[in-house]
Amino acid sequence: MKYATLELDTRHTEHGQRGTVVLDGKGKMPMLPEFLLPETIIREAGAGPVLSLGEQRGGTLVLTLGITRIIEQESIDISVWGSADGADWGSKPLVCFPQKFYCGTYQIAIDLSEQPDVKHLRAKWQVNRWGKGDSKPLFTVYLFAQETKRAVLAVSV
Repeated sequence: MKYATLELDTRHTEHGQRGTVVLDGKGKMPMLPEFLLPETIIREAGAGPVLSLGEQRGGTLVLTLGITRIIEQESIDISVWGSADGADWGSKPLVCFPQKFYCGTYQIAIDLSEQPDVKHLRAKWQVNRWGKGDSKPLFTVYLFAQETKRAVLAVSV
């Protein structure tokens, strides 16, 4: 399977700087699968770039969180937020991964069929570190989104 190459457009808006996935060179909306968060070193709380769902709105997505580096005595909380306009992210996330303490690959499904107004996704995270040594957390993570068929998901659950 071949996927179109996408550009990441960083624009300055009245709400500050944000990243937005834009149309490919052929003028089409991006197709999933796509990274919500490319492999990134995380040292503090933050948010990833905005991912436009294009024509995949209202579908079922499988989110894959990969934690490839972590140090002892720290945790990370990752949530995925939805927006209709790419600016207002609401007061609560669409889905949250359980708090993580170890390297690994974790998956969670999200059904957007009852939220057809969600056109954009964004990952946000909080980190915590305790104990001896440097008080600043250190993680390397990625978050990948791909569309799945509901029937396949029901069989695997």
